[in-house]
Amino acid sequence: MLSILRPAIAFILLTAIAIQPAHSQPKGEELSLPHLFSDHMVLQRGQAIKVWGWGGPDETIKVELGQQTSIARSDDDGAWAVELPAMEAGGPYELAVSGPSGAIRLQDVLVGEVWICSGQSNMEWPVSLADDAEQEISRADYPPIRLFTVPRDMNTKPLNNTLPAQWARCSPATVGDFSAVGYFFGRDLWKNLEVPIGLVDASWGGTVVETWTSAEALADDPQLGAAAKSLKTMDFGAMMERSKAEQAAWEQAIDDLDPGLKEKWFEEKYNWSGWKTMEIPQPWEKAGYDELDGTVWYKRSFTLQADELAKPATLELGPIDDSDITFVNGMEVGRMINQYNADRSYTIPPEVLKEGENTITVRVVDTGGNGGLYGKPEALRILTAKRTIPLSGRWHFAVGASELPEQPAIVHPNSLPALLFNAMIHPLIPFGIRGAIWYQGESNEGDAFRYRERFRLMIRDWRKQWKQGDFPFLFVQLANFRPEQGEPSESQWAELRESQARALEEPHTGMAVAIDIGTADDIHPRNKQEVGRRLALAARAIVYKEALVYSGPVYKASKVEGNQIRLYFNHTGRELISREGLEWLRGFSVAGADGQFHNAKARISEDNTIVVFSEAVANPKYIRYAWADNPGKLDLYNDAGLPAAPFRTDELKVSTQDK
Repeated sequence: MLSILRPAIAFILLTAIAIQPAHSQPKGEELSLPHLFSDHMVLQRGQAIKVWGWGGPDETIKVELGQQTSIARSDDDGAWAVELPAMEAGGPYELAVSGPSGAIRLQDVLVGEVWICSGQSNMEWPVSLADDAEQEISRADYPPIRLFTVPRDMNTKPLNNTLPAQWARCSPATVGDFSAVGYFFGRDLWKNLEVPIGLVDASWGGTVVETWTSAEALADDPQLGAAAKSLKTMDFGAMMERSKAEQAAWEQAIDDLDPGLKEKWFEEKYNWSGWKTMEIPQPWEKAGYDELDGTVWYKRSFTLQADELAKPATLELGPIDDSDITFVNGMEVGRMINQYNADRSYTIPPEVLKEGENTITVRVVDTGGNGGLYGKPEALRILTAKRTIPLSGRWHFAVGASELPEQPAIVHPNSLPALLFNAMIHPLIPFGIRGAIWYQGESNEGDAFRYRERFRLMIRDWRKQWKQGDFPFLFVQLANFRPEQGEPSESQWAELRESQARALEEPHTGMAVAIDIGTADDIHPRNKQEVGRRLALAARAIVYKEALVYSGPVYKASKVEGNQIRLYFNHTGRELISREGLEWLRGFSVAGADGQFHNAKARISEDNTIVVFSEAVANPKYIRYAWADNPGKLDLYNDAGLPAAPFRTDELKVSTQDK
C-alpha cells in the first residue's frame, strides 16, 4: 500500500468525489460521447482523428467532421469507435454524430495541437495565483487556445469517461482557474506556431507518481504489485461510502472540540475586542503558531455608506489553507472545504449588509502544514457597486480547536496505485494528442531514488496505453525549496531531481530546469510564466524542430587534473556564463575518495569548461552542483539565459537509496 504522505492533503471532501461505477454508457440509452468531446474542443492535427461513444446495441453510427465522414457499428454494449482521416490545422468545424439512438452536433471544433498537462499541485496551480495574476487574466484573450480541466476523480477500475466537464475558449472569464503552467506553455506555443492549441489539465495536488500509473504497469513491482493486482476485486463504491462516513465523524469531532462553534463566535453580538491581532495575509505559522493544526477564527470590520446597500457586494479573501466558513454580520456567505489553493470569492446579499460598521468572521480549519489566509494583500478586498475596500492588514484572531482528533485512514489518491490513472487518464485514451507536460515529484521525495524507475515506468506506460508511439513527454525538474543550505549535506529533493533527469534517457523527452525559480518558504513557485516558457522552449526544439537553445547546461563528463577537476557540459549555447558576472561560481562542492564533501571554488575556463577545486581536498574525486533542497543563489547559465541542471559525478549511496 502507498502511504498518505501529507495529512493535510489527505483530508479531502469525500462528498465532492462522485461514487460512480464506470462513467460508462448503459445499454439502450441515447447516443452519447465522452465528456472530452464538446463544443470548442481541439482535435490533434496530422494524425487519424479518433471519435468514440455509446448508443444502442448493433447500431450504425455516422460521424462527420468538415468534409470527412466515417461509419461505425456499435457492439452489444452500445460502444462504437471511428477514425477520421488526418486533417491540417484549421476550423471552426461542426462535429456531427448520428444514429438510430440520437444525434449530436458539436460546434466551434478546431484542429491543432493537443497537450496533456498533468502532475500534482504545481501543475494544478491556477493562473489566478500566479505572479501578476490580475494582469495575466485581463490579457488572456486567446480564442484559438482551448482549455479542458479533468475533474478530480479516482477509482480502482479503469473508467471510460470523466466526470462532467467541457472545453472552453481561453478568455479572461475562463483562464483564472486553469493550470498556470499549462496556460503559459500553451500561450507560448500559440504565439510561435499560430495554430489552435488544446490543453487538457489532469492534475491533483499532493499526489505520487504511482497513482498516475496503470495497475497493469505496476503488476510486477516488488512493493506495489500485490496492491495493483488487488484493485480488480475491490468494491470501490463501498470503500468510499465507508470512508465518507468515517470522515464525517472525524469532522464532527473537530467541531465538538471548537469553542468558537459552541460559543457562536460568528454572531454579530459576540464581543471580540479582547482578541489578539495578526497581520493578514500570512500563514499563522509565520505569526508564531508553528505547531498548530486545528481551527483559528479571524475577525475584522469594514464600514459601508447608505448608497452601497442597494446591490450585493463581493467579499474576496484570496486562498485559504485548508478550509473555511465565512460569515458577514453573523450570516454565512460561503465556504470551501479543503481547497487550499482556491481563491475565495463570496457574494454578500444586500439584506446582510448595513450602514456603518459590518463584521467579517472567517473560521479556518487546517489539518497539516501551513494554515490561514495566505495570498497576496491585494487579493483581500470587498467590492461594492461604488468602490473597492481593501482588507489586508491587522485582523483580530483567536484559536479554536488547538489540536485535532486522530484522523481515520480515508481513501486518498495515494492510498492505492493507479487510482488517478483509472479515473483521470484512462478516460482520455485514445484521444489524439501531440504530447504531455508534467510537473510532479514533491510527494515522492521520501522514495526519491526509486522514483528514477517509477517515473520512467509511468512515461512508458502512458505511451503504451495511448498507442501513439513515443509521443513527446516534457517535464519540470523540482524547483529550489526550504531554507538555503550553506554546507554540503544529503538532500532528498536533490536525489529526486537526479531521478527526474534520468528520464531524459527515454526517447523524445525534455526537462525544464527550475532550480532558480523557487522560494524558501513556498513549495509553489508563483513564477509559472517562466516554467511554462521553458517547457515551450523544449517543445519548440524537440517536437517542432526549431533551431534554438532549449536547455541550460547539462553535465557531460569530468577529468581530474591534479588538485582540481574539469567539467564538460552539453547545451552550453555559444558559451557558459556567470549570470551575475562573478569570477567564482556558487553551488559547487568537492570530495576526495572519502566521500566527504566541502564547498568548492569554481570558475569558467576559456574552453567553455568549469574548473573546480577546494583547499580542503588535495586529491579531488567527486563533484556535486546545487545538491540541496535549496542551494541558494546560483550563477552557472548558458548565454541563452537558462540555468545549469543540478548534478553529481559520484555514485555514492544516497539517503533514499535503501528505502
